[in-house]
Amino acid sequence: MRIKKKKLARSPEVVVSTLFFFLIWRRTSVVQRETCSLRHCICRLSEMELKSVCRMLLFPVQILYYVLRATFQSLLPSRRKDLSREVVLITGGGRGIGRHLAAEFAKQGARKVILWGRTEKCLKETAEEISLSGTECHYFLCDVANREEVYKQAKVVREKVGDVTILVNNAAVVHGKSLMDSDDDALLKSQHINTMGQFWTTKAFLPRMLELQHGHVVCINSILSQSPIPGAIDYCTSKASSLAFMESLTLGLLDCPGVSCTTVLPFHTNTEMFQGMRVRFPQLFPPLKPEVVAQRTVEAVRSNRAFLYLPWTMHALVILKSFMPQVALEEIHKFSGSYTCMNTFKGRT
Repeated sequence: MRIKKKKLARSPEVVVSTLFFFLIWRRTSVVQRETCSLRHCICRLSEMELKSVCRMLLFPVQILYYVLRATFQSLLPSRRKDLSREVVLITGGGRGIGRHLAAEFAKQGARKVILWGRTEKCLKETAEEISLSGTECHYFLCDVANREEVYKQAKVVREKVGDVTILVNNAAVVHGKSLMDSDDDALLKSQHINTMGQFWTTKAFLPRMLELQHGHVVCINSILSQSPIPGAIDYCTSKASSLAFMESLTLGLLDCPGVSCTTVLPFHTNTEMFQGMRVRFPQLFPPLKPEVVAQRTVEAVRSNRAFLYLPWTMHALVILKSFMPQVALEEIHKFSGSYTCMNTFKGRT
């Protein structure tokens, strides 16, 4: 046996054969592993593609479900937010829609109401009126166009009154002239108050809302942000920017529990801001009452509604604009009188 083993060990043919078969075995194993890995990748890829296809097929069904659910919920009485713990701050709260908003929030149970504005007389009168109704009310002089002033007064509000849980961006101005007749400083003023003011107030109060996981940002916009008219180019432009700001903010807060947004887009409202503005058929398109705008706004906040058009017929205007040719839209403007409605403008700038 020993002799055989020695002969076998010394045989070069046996060594070569053994090495050859060993290399073949190793290569076969590598190929098998690579084949299994490739099959696994193909299976995973097929699963991913299958999931993507399923998601694409289910997406229209999902959208239809949400549309039907929203329609059904709109027909039923919704659960409303309790305002008894809310601290409401309203910019431009001394007059116009802002004054009625303060009264309506107080009427519906807000714990505290804070007014911001540039005219102390109006702020003081409104604050006294709210206080007489039994709701704690404070006012502060603040120009929302001034970033440093906004941040400074926001700090004062937190120290003296407490955390703001509902911010209502209502302050706005209108110049009421065509582009070529407008003063440059007046145009800048419109943009700074109507648009940039929202940036500063929201940046001042939103972080604490996110920290508390409780808050609401409200914007009193205008239907003119989606259907501009001549003679108010500064106002229309600033409100369009404001709308884009709110649309982006609303989407950005989807994953932030407890914090919501509401954007209100009213038709022409009967306040001194747009005094003198005339449409051709006032019986068909009567101006809104500011108290009605305030009431519907508070209701939208309490029901957590993201966008509110006033009146509801303004939805038709937006839909028509999405598919009608420009020449047809121009004729609608001329027929309704919106083409020349600012010619008699005498409002407050």
